[in-house]
Amino acid sequence: MTNKTYYDEAREIHDWITQLRRQLHRFPELMYEEVKTSELVRQTLDELGILYRHPMAKTGLVASLGNGQGPCVALRADMDALPIHEEADVSFRSEYDGKMHACGHDCHTAMLLGAARLLKQREAEINGTVKLIFQPAEEGGAGGQLMRDEGALQNPAVQRIFGLHVWPQLPTQSIGSRAGVFLAASAFLEMTVRGRGGHAAMPHLTIDPVSVAAKIISELQTIVSRELDPLDSGVVSIAAIHGGDACNVIPPEVRMKGTVRALSMDVLMHLQQRVREISHNIAEAHRCELEIAFPGNDYPPTVNDGECWNVAKELAAELNSDEQVAELPAVMGGEDFAYYTEEVPGCFVAIGVRNEEQGATFGLHHPKFKVDEDALPLGTALHVAFAMKSLNDLM
Repeated sequence: MTNKTYYDEAREIHDWITQLRRQLHRFPELMYEEVKTSELVRQTLDELGILYRHPMAKTGLVASLGNGQGPCVALRADMDALPIHEEADVSFRSEYDGKMHACGHDCHTAMLLGAARLLKQREAEINGTVKLIFQPAEEGGAGGQLMRDEGALQNPAVQRIFGLHVWPQLPTQSIGSRAGVFLAASAFLEMTVRGRGGHAAMPHLTIDPVSVAAKIISELQTIVSRELDPLDSGVVSIAAIHGGDACNVIPPEVRMKGTVRALSMDVLMHLQQRVREISHNIAEAHRCELEIAFPGNDYPPTVNDGECWNVAKELAAELNSDEQVAELPAVMGGEDFAYYTEEVPGCFVAIGVRNEEQGATFGLHHPKFKVDEDALPLGTALHVAFAMKSLNDLM
C-alpha cells in the first residue's frame, strides 16, 4: 500500500465529499450553534458504522477507529461559520441570511468525513486508534480549548494531532506550513470612551469622545512601531468604531472593537497592557471615562512540531510532487488548533484552494470567498496518510 493509493481512493469519492461540503455550506451555523452540522456529521458516521462520543463542547463530537491496542493519533476539523452575508456566485449559497462558511470549515468537515470513510474501509489495518475530532466554535469561541478540557485528547491519550485549513493564497493541489510558530497568539479588544454629549455647534459645553477616540486610535499604532522590538511581530488593529448618528450632535460615547496579535503569549500580554495604559491615560487627560476589555479567550500561538511537519511534507510530496509543498512564513491569523498543540505534538497545514479560472481568489472571511473543490480529495488523503504513517512511526 502506497500513500498515492489514498489519493486515488479519495478522488474516487470526490463527488461524495463535495456533496457533503455543499450541504454544509448551504446551512452555516455560528459558534456553539452547530446543531444541523453536528447532526449531518453524526448521520454520516452512523452510515459508515463509526462510533463516536457526543456531545462534547456542546455541539462537537469525537469519533474513533482502530483496535485500540497501540498508539493514538487525532485528526481535527472545525465546523462553525461566520456572521457574514454570502455574496459568492455559487449554486449552493448559504440559505441563512447573515451567515456564511467564509473560512472553509465546511471543507474541513467534509474532508475529515472523507477520511473517515477511507479509514473505515481499512480499519483492520489500524493497529492503534485514530480519533476524528469534529470541533465547534473555532471563530472566537475557543472550541478547541473546551474539547481538550472535556477529554478529546484522552482515553486513549493522543500522541500526535493533525489539522488542515483551506488557503486561498496557495493554488489548488499545493500545501504549505512551517516548523515552529505558524499562526499568532490573538485576542479581541473592546473599548468604550464616555464623555458628555451635546450640540456640535457648542463643543465647549461637551466632552467630545469622538476626538478622544481618534487620539487613542492614532497613539495605539505607536506601540508596535516604537515599543516592540523590530525583530518581533505584533498587530494592534481597531477594526470597528461606532458613535453618534447625527451631523450636528456630539455623542456621549464612542465604542470601538479590534484585535491584538503576536507570535508569543509574552508579547501578546505586553501589547494588551500597553493598550490599557495608553488608552486610560489619554481618556483621563481629556476628562473622559474609559472601559476596556479583552473579551473571550486569548488564543495561544499555533506551534508546529518539526518532526510532524517533516512527515506532512514527505506525505504531500508522495501524494503530489515536491514542487507543490511550500515553506510558509508565520501568519498573524489566529487558530484554536493551538490548544491541542499545547498538549501534544502536532502539525497544522494550509491546503491550496486558489483557482483564478473559477473565481476562487478572494481571501478568508470575505463575502465572495470561494474554493476550488478539486482540493478536497487531497485534504482527505493527507488526513489518512498522516494517521497511518504516524501510527506506524509511533509503534
